[in-house]
Amino acid sequence: MKKINYLGESTLVPLELKSTINLPNTGFPMKANLPQNEPKIMARWEQMRIYERIREVRKGAPVYVLHDGPPYANGPIHLGTAMNKCLKDFIVKSKSMSGFDSPYVPGWDCHGLPIEIKVDQQLGGKKLQMRPVDVRAECRKYAEKYVDLQRQQFKRIGVFGRWDEPYSTMTPQYESAVVAELYAFLEKGSVYKGLRSVYWCIHDETALAEAEVEYENHTSPTVWVKYPLRDDPAKLDPVLKGKKVFTVIWTTTPWTLPASMAVAFHPDEKYVALESEGEVYIVAEKLAAEFSNKAGLAATHKLAHFPGKKLEYLNFAHPFLDRAILGVVADYVTMDTGTGVVHTAPSHGAEDFATGVKYKLDLTGNVDEKGIMRNGLPEYDGKQVFAANEPIVELLKKRGVLVHAEKVEHSYPHCWRCHNPVIFRSTEQWFISMETPMPGGTLRSRTLDEIKKVKWDPAWGEERISNMIATRPDWCISRQRVWGVPIAVFLCEGCGKPLNDPALNRKVIDFFGRFGADAWYTSEADALAAGAKCGKCGGTKFSKETDIIDVWFESGSSHVAVLGHEPNLPWPADIYLEGADQYRGWFHSSLLCGIGAQGSPPYRMVATHGWTLDEHGSAMSKSRGNDVDPVDVADRLGGEIVRLWAASVDFREDVVGSEKVMQQVAENYRTIRNNLFRYALSNLYDFDPQKDVVPFERMEAIDQYMLRQTCALAEDVVRWYGEFTFHKIYHRVITFCVAELSKFYFDVLKDRLYIYAPNSRERRAAQTAIWRIGEALVRLLAPIMSFTCEEVWQYLPKLESRAASVHLEQFPTAKDILCDAGIPERDTKQQADWETLLAIREQVNKALDNARNEKLIGKSVDAQVQVTTADPAYSVLNHFEDQLRYLFIVSAVKLAQGSGNGASVVKIEVTKAPGEKCERCWNYSTRVGENPAYPTVCERCSAVLKEIEAEDP
Repeated sequence: MKKINYLGESTLVPLELKSTINLPNTGFPMKANLPQNEPKIMARWEQMRIYERIREVRKGAPVYVLHDGPPYANGPIHLGTAMNKCLKDFIVKSKSMSGFDSPYVPGWDCHGLPIEIKVDQQLGGKKLQMRPVDVRAECRKYAEKYVDLQRQQFKRIGVFGRWDEPYSTMTPQYESAVVAELYAFLEKGSVYKGLRSVYWCIHDETALAEAEVEYENHTSPTVWVKYPLRDDPAKLDPVLKGKKVFTVIWTTTPWTLPASMAVAFHPDEKYVALESEGEVYIVAEKLAAEFSNKAGLAATHKLAHFPGKKLEYLNFAHPFLDRAILGVVADYVTMDTGTGVVHTAPSHGAEDFATGVKYKLDLTGNVDEKGIMRNGLPEYDGKQVFAANEPIVELLKKRGVLVHAEKVEHSYPHCWRCHNPVIFRSTEQWFISMETPMPGGTLRSRTLDEIKKVKWDPAWGEERISNMIATRPDWCISRQRVWGVPIAVFLCEGCGKPLNDPALNRKVIDFFGRFGADAWYTSEADALAAGAKCGKCGGTKFSKETDIIDVWFESGSSHVAVLGHEPNLPWPADIYLEGADQYRGWFHSSLLCGIGAQGSPPYRMVATHGWTLDEHGSAMSKSRGNDVDPVDVADRLGGEIVRLWAASVDFREDVVGSEKVMQQVAENYRTIRNNLFRYALSNLYDFDPQKDVVPFERMEAIDQYMLRQTCALAEDVVRWYGEFTFHKIYHRVITFCVAELSKFYFDVLKDRLYIYAPNSRERRAAQTAIWRIGEALVRLLAPIMSFTCEEVWQYLPKLESRAASVHLEQFPTAKDILCDAGIPERDTKQQADWETLLAIREQVNKALDNARNEKLIGKSVDAQVQVTTADPAYSVLNHFEDQLRYLFIVSAVKLAQGSGNGASVVKIEVTKAPGEKCERCWNYSTRVGENPAYPTVCERCSAVLKEIEAEDP
């Protein structure tokens, strides 16, 4: 190196050794500071309009549409909704980086009971004096508040989408699509209004669909009650002539007994007549012993037995009312508990109602919308149904018909919104018939056929939804509330029939599209039916239906509201992804809407994720205090940690989220950030891809091997993205970073990167390899680690062709990684050689550890290693002999050929390395000091220093 004095004279002086080491250097920080830096990256995305830029770049590509299931806009997001949105974001981003145009239009479900209940609480008694339109305006403000909050929270965890133009169930465009879907059913004759026994929430005073009912534990009074036989017992069997005969029912709802109209027997089961102390009891033979035990019968004698169908049309007496009770048969009578005899109250059960219709029983209900018993005996009249249980039990005792009573804890239907127990109640409601004929069958049969054409992930989803469709009753679509899309039907004041006029329906659709559903509550809506005539009675006066549509019908119509109106949002969707509860919710209602109105499913594939649980396996709940707030995690640890957690679990199963789990994920995040990205970037500070890239064929063997390993990794990762097995990507990448990069390749590479001359082929080859690995991994991980990969993207060596964001790129191909389409992705000979080398390296490392523990050496470079083995291993080692000292990170390696099978017999001997320690590379050599200009360095470093001097004369 030249040194110039104050006179301008130059003299050659030796280089300062420390200055010749290529130490790592990067501005990419070791500490991520995600909570502070992620908002800056978000601001950059906002400024560059990243979502719109992606759409521009992918314009004209094949389209892949994930249709968003709308979360409910009534509170901040929780860990389950965060996981749901992250999974969707992984799919959308990975499809985009796979070359698809994959738009994402987020949506919100804004109508329904939870919001109306909250607004009711805020308004109090004031609501009673308000017009429906004014109440709806308050509900709208409430929903808008949480739409805005959730939008910011979803963006905070890195989810891309059309956030400026989402869809919402309360916009005029969406509401008009809902009524259009309703009219599609109506005009096909599938919609009817009729009396049915439906789930009813007495707390919220509205009908509920099956999807709005959840089962929770509930304690009920259970009673065994005698119903006297009025007919001649000899009709059943001559042996019963003149006997006092009863049948005995079992129920957990004593409050339904005033509505009891029949007793049901299973037609094919055997029933027995048991005599005890002068009375005869008819019960199922299979349950006779249990009944005798519950009833406390001292001794019983079987007088006769007969099939259940023989009891059909016999007349019994009500236990406390002056009413004849008909014997009927029904397949739903079970033999698992009770007596095998079921009391039938048509107004308080779906199956009971069907039986009532079949046998022409009285279907009248005497329980009002608040659950108050009406038109009954003084003992229970005016009482709420559950409060009526105790007085009815007392009444049974007084009448001498109570055989036994006890408390039972069992699974009972509850309202999914207010979590209070619900009842069945017979009311007039609007329904969609599952059996109305349509091309190819009925709504039920066609849906069951089409389910088979959809891909279900997990596969058990097909059977689950098929069973639900096969057994479900007609769809109750009416609700007795204000906040929702009205059932926009005009009813004839003369005969009560709905006006079903396609031309009028089109006018209403247009009316809703211009003014929204609120306009239904104005006089302008009344004028729409002017001049219309009832098709049944010829009436010309009409009133508007005031019920609203089931919110599941609303959300189930989202596919027609969102898809099929823009070129890159075609109908149907490629995939729906939601929680497992949506088999009876959104998946279910969307499927029925698609088949009933459009004739085919609105989706090609359905994927399902599980529930979020705490460490003890309990479902997360704010009320239980065991929830993990994703916003809090983002604020403390980073939104990236929430994303990485969502990728770490197999979402098809129930998943655990906790502070401990999040901390573990954060630790793994640091592994990826530092062991992969920071190491790569810190060794590329002087690397210019435009001029420093080394061709594959001129690289060291270890570089070639690792690039091929990266190709294999990329192939796996891209395949797993396609299979939505993100957890496999997470675990494979961590293993790659730790085992293949940090503990092997990058560890071996340090010597070449630090010690060789900056522009040497060996060092540039190493830089080329780690640059290609970094370029590949930053793309492969971008859908999951969106923030960090964007940060890394800004630090990687610049290229003229580089996009402004990693999210505008595509996944790397083998050509990208190997930089030559002609180079094969796999080399079986090379793979086999390196498997041998790595297996021996593992044994060498163990021997070095033993030598270190015995104080023979300190660092591994203090050692010389002799490896004795036979072929084929010996031949492999001999071929790579010059590279073995670097592979094993020792100062010297000796090879000796042994006898036997080299695959199994390898002898490792560790000794102190001969020679002196090189002051520059710290390796030992017997040739230290050969260069008088650099008396403290080895022959390798001496050559490197000459090369450096030649570059900097």
